[in-house]
Amino acid sequence: MFRACLGGSGKIGQRQRNAPEALEHDFLGRRGFDEGYHDITWRGMTLAKVFVKPTLAAKDLVSVTACHELCEMLIDPMATLWCEGPRSTLWAYEVCDAVEEETFEINGIVMSDFVFPAYFDLFRLKRPGSAQYDYLKRVRRPFHILKSGYSGIRHNRRTVEKFGSRDKAKRFALEDRRWHRSQFRKRNRANW
Repeated sequence: MFRACLGGSGKIGQRQRNAPEALEHDFLGRRGFDEGYHDITWRGMTLAKVFVKPTLAAKDLVSVTACHELCEMLIDPMATLWCEGPRSTLWAYEVCDAVEEETFEINGIVMSDFVFPAYFDLFRLKRPGSAQYDYLKRVRRPFHILKSGYSGIRHNRRTVEKFGSRDKAKRFALEDRRWHRSQFRKRNRANW
């Protein structure tokens, strides 16, 4: 879908040079059963992959997973950016995680909600009504996590996930996260 918009054929599993996003039927490698991920290739090209079978097995929409990965790939392809947050914390600069599972439609295609740069502005905590924080206008202040969302937060060299609700924490605990990018944020970069 996205590759077709960017000049490719859009066929599932077909590789194209310099294509930033690819749809694959399945992925059963070391990463477990991710629905998708984003990274940088050894040549320095941004890459996002969406795995169709695991996405459908999770009863999610491929378009939502693709939108989520594309947005996060464009902002922070290696998942290494952090921003200063409240109470001397660092927040992972992930633009879809805090509003995960929130969706909207464009021309009949369901897309993932995402946060705007103002979401990560610490100074806006004193004036929360001064900006729009996400596309759907559901986030009311910076660093606000919706019930279906989460964020990686670092404090005193320890990284944890903060959840918008107990239900999200329970669903998150059921996922195989061993090779998820959030786990790499928890490690010292020298130990990757």
